[in-house]
Amino acid sequence: MKKTILGSILAGAFVTAMAVGAQAEEIKFGVAAEPYPPMSSKDASGTWVGWEIDMMNAVCDELKKADAATTCTLVETAWDGIIPSLQEKKIDVIWSSMTITDKRKLEIDFTTFYYDSPSVIIGAKSDTTQLDVNNPASAEGKVFGAQTSTIHADFVTAKFGSVAEVKVYDTLDNAIADLAAGAVDYLQEGKSSFQQFLNSDRGKDFEIKIPVPQDSIMGYGVGGGVRKEDTALRDRLSAAIGAVVASGKWDEITAKWPDVGELVKPGA
Repeated sequence: MKKTILGSILAGAFVTAMAVGAQAEEIKFGVAAEPYPPMSSKDASGTWVGWEIDMMNAVCDELKKADAATTCTLVETAWDGIIPSLQEKKIDVIWSSMTITDKRKLEIDFTTFYYDSPSVIIGAKSDTTQLDVNNPASAEGKVFGAQTSTIHADFVTAKFGSVAEVKVYDTLDNAIADLAAGAVDYLQEGKSSFQQFLNSDRGKDFEIKIPVPQDSIMGYGVGGGVRKEDTALRDRLSAAIGAVVASGKWDEITAKWPDVGELVKPGA
């Protein structure tokens, strides 16, 4: 009798464990392998750090409040292959400062935006050229740089590509290195991503030349990219982003990373 009762208890525990295990969900967050400080990069120990990493962890904490069995995994993914990785289900969400654009929405869906940042074009302080996005001739003969597969590369190509050379780079770090070396005249990127460089000794001779105006190419803020069919995940992530903002955690994370500069908060 005792063996029967014990067997029933063990069997029941096993069934319960199986049920819990069946409900567990791993959400794979795809982060571009290329460093993108202060949003995401590895520290000296090889640990991923940055504003966007802290935001990912905060969103995951909110997801766990709704379902304790949820786990979140960071998956390093090459930036230029990050959308194919999502579509091939190697990752479940792109969490890598990807701007929501009409062009990208043809392939994937997005959560609500979790930050936006003004975009700017920087160059040498000694350069007296009066750049004008409405007058391509103002940049005739100049060389622009931007990271590949970004709204920034698309914008400078559309606005100045007819009269200027546009170089694309695998990483922003490499683009900045070429700017510092004089191999390009201007770089376009989010202002927050230039802040560390402009504040450094290496960047002391460079400045913001012009802000990038609102344009359909520049999109609608940064969101988490998901597969079109994953509407439930999209909505859960969007709700978690909203909860992080409402709790004050978004502001706490932003205060921790002063180099992010001017970020636009959802709902602001």
